[in-house]
Amino acid sequence: MANLFEPVQLGSLVLANRVFMAPMTRIRAHADGVPGELAATYYAQRASAGLIVTEATQISPMGKGYINTPGIHSPEQVRAWSRIVESVHKSGGRIFLQLWHVGRISHSSLLPNHAQPVAPSAIRANSRTFIATGSVEVSEPVALTASGIKETLDDYRRAASNAKEAGFDGVEIHAANGYLIDQFLRTGSNRRTDEYGGVASNRVRFLTETVERVLEVWDSRHVGVRISPTVDFNDMTDDNPLETFSVTVARLNGYGLGYLHVVERAQDSKGSSEEDLALSAHLRTLWKDLYVVNGGYDGLRGEEALRTGHADAVAYARAFLANPDLPRRLQLGAALNEPDPTTFYGGDAAGYTSYPALS
Repeated sequence: MANLFEPVQLGSLVLANRVFMAPMTRIRAHADGVPGELAATYYAQRASAGLIVTEATQISPMGKGYINTPGIHSPEQVRAWSRIVESVHKSGGRIFLQLWHVGRISHSSLLPNHAQPVAPSAIRANSRTFIATGSVEVSEPVALTASGIKETLDDYRRAASNAKEAGFDGVEIHAANGYLIDQFLRTGSNRRTDEYGGVASNRVRFLTETVERVLEVWDSRHVGVRISPTVDFNDMTDDNPLETFSVTVARLNGYGLGYLHVVERAQDSKGSSEEDLALSAHLRTLWKDLYVVNGGYDGLRGEEALRTGHADAVAYARAFLANPDLPRRLQLGAALNEPDPTTFYGGDAAGYTSYPALS
């Protein structure tokens, strides 16, 4: 495991290892989007990660898509995140906030004045979300107007500023898994005919303008972007993923970002893992900076990805959820706790802060 445990430079930060904690939605915030009281313990327990990326965090009330997910748009939310960041820093960790807008993956009951969700185009996703009464189909969205796009970009800038106020080490822009930015990128969800639709160079515009707004607040090396080129979660399709994401990566290269975080395949993905990995390998040849991979890696596969140059760091999700001391376990070759899927979303300390570390 020599490669996984080499330090790595990320902007002004020296990260202790290349075992990153991937963002994971846990649905344990309060109804007003303030992170729950146990969140500081949860993240501090996992501070041995080279970098923690928080659960997806909505940039505005209109960015919310699931019950009890956290936000970064109110003073109360910022104060709560500040306490969480402080607990991670006291434990020697580094932590980025993931900036999130769900777009069409929402339900009117979750949004201000029961508004319809917004999206690049008025195309309802064949997907479900969680509201107070349980699982429901997502609501019909409306297409963002030009002024709506500007307001949303302003929301990204404001959320990035709030993350800095809360003391985070950086931010990750969530452009993956079928949420708003991914909806702009892909042909199946973007049928616009203006400068944000059509050819790939137009469809990437919303992402690049989001990056530019965030860079008004943060040094570029403290900003990452997460994409999922082949993931079909949330009813996502694209006519030509190779073209779409080659253009996306080429455009992002121009900003000198800290890293690109690539979800290579989702849990229960219907696609071919060989094809998924081939596209990731191609994007790796295009990307100039730190390349982070995510998707079913264990310690040995992660080490191999670094040894062969396929990646510069590996982000672990469920393994980190169930093993707060995952880096130590990987380094020692110790057995891993098994995650309990019944406690992934919602609930209390069980399956959240209750997983044991090595004695």
